[in-house]
Amino acid sequence: MTNTPSNDPALDNSAEQLTLMEQLKQVELFNGRAAMLGIVIGIITEGLTGQGIAHQIGLGPLVDGYAACHTQFLPFCF
Repeated sequence: MTNTPSNDPALDNSAEQLTLMEQLKQVELFNGRAAMLGIVIGIITEGLTGQGIAHQIGLGPLVDGYAACHTQFLPFCF
């Protein structure tokens, strides 16, 4: 069993555990909102520029190579 915040033996005090869980909840809520905002910004940028999200973050050649491999433009697949 792993030593997660909910079962850490050092956190026997329930007040400390509640505080830690509340902080974890807030951090996860912020991370989820940041991820949703990033996806929306990526989609808007894709609509404005015509470049997909993979091209925006520099993975365009990797995606292009995959597409070329599966559309038989290359004699080999890597």
